[in-house]
Amino acid sequence: MKQKLTEAKTRPQKRNQRDYSMGFKLSVISQVEKGELTYKQAQDRYGIQGRSTVLCWLRKHGNLDWSKPSLHFMSSPKSKETPAQQIKRLERELEDEKLRNMILNRMIDVADNQFGTSIRKKLLPQTVQYFHQEKSVSISRSCRLFGISRQALYQSQKRKQERMESLAKIKPMITSKRMKMPRLGTRKLYYLLQNEIKQAGVKIGRDGLFSYLKWENMLIKPAKNYTATTNSKHWLRKYPNLYLDCELTRAEQVFVSDITYVKSKERTHYLSLVTDAFSRKIMGYELSDDMSSENVAKALSMAVRNRTTNLPLIHHSDRGLQYCSNIYQNKLKQSAIQPSMTEGGNCYQNALAERMNGILKQEFLFQKCNTGKELKKLISESIKTYNNERPHLNLKMKTPTFMHEKGSKKINSTTP
Repeated sequence: MKQKLTEAKTRPQKRNQRDYSMGFKLSVISQVEKGELTYKQAQDRYGIQGRSTVLCWLRKHGNLDWSKPSLHFMSSPKSKETPAQQIKRLERELEDEKLRNMILNRMIDVADNQFGTSIRKKLLPQTVQYFHQEKSVSISRSCRLFGISRQALYQSQKRKQERMESLAKIKPMITSKRMKMPRLGTRKLYYLLQNEIKQAGVKIGRDGLFSYLKWENMLIKPAKNYTATTNSKHWLRKYPNLYLDCELTRAEQVFVSDITYVKSKERTHYLSLVTDAFSRKIMGYELSDDMSSENVAKALSMAVRNRTTNLPLIHHSDRGLQYCSNIYQNKLKQSAIQPSMTEGGNCYQNALAERMNGILKQEFLFQKCNTGKELKKLISESIKTYNNERPHLNLKMKTPTFMHEKGSKKINSTTP
């Protein structure tokens, strides 16, 4: 009976296709097609079940033709040498190796003295082991060359192995979070996992997690890109900036809006967002093939439907043609929302909305979808994950939904 229980605990949890988000699938596909991993290595690293699951993703969403895989081999025949030529070449290589050895030793000494790297102490054990296994150099000989005992070498290897076994416990935790938020930063990752890490008995801090992710090649590299989507040079009426000196004290006090572009393999699409400035929650969104006022207003309609209070509300945006149009302004009047706009086309006066665009595009929408339909599904999953699961630094590591509900409850309890 006890043996069956232990087998049930160690048996991996069954998953289906719904457990893998579109963002996670595209991230895995990108790694395989760049040559960073084979599809079998990707399945092992991320714990993806099924023999051909990743291959099916590649055939459905990939950029390459995976129906006809081919292997390319390169070979270069060796040229024949006379004995005299071979002796000269070997003498020249020996001199080069001696000089290279002197330069490398000097570089290591400089690094140890100036930067405190301790390269010899940290990397010597694995180097000695490599030469023992691959080059058949005895461990005793290697240790004698560097003036250390075999016991010290074995103790160092044992400590490193125990540490790696301990850190291996947190890799599935990281993978589970990255399945939903593939570009979640290390600080937020540490905040979400610190209780689980303590329960697992692993001693690691925030900086240690940075080092571990770097060792596992799992750090997130920031992406930079910019395309103008705002046309503020028009004759339509522009409204004053009411958000500039506004002190945020509650949810649904100020909504900020902006438009950003998102590309699929079909075409360029435009994503309209409406965000609550207090809680950072995305209240409404709309993906469209153009930047017409009708499509932008759909995001506002969703935000109005998702409101939980009827208190006064300011809508802040840039001076784009869509926000100044009669269609959008009439929608604001019908919802009793006061318009506010940036002054002189200064994008820094709408920095929060710009930041929301960056979070979604850099952490969730960084992979290009095949069709607009796939992109809509990816955006829906991403916004749901952002609102409900992603901790926010400016919210003291709370989620936007938590802060929004907390702000709404506080308002409802104070109102008579």
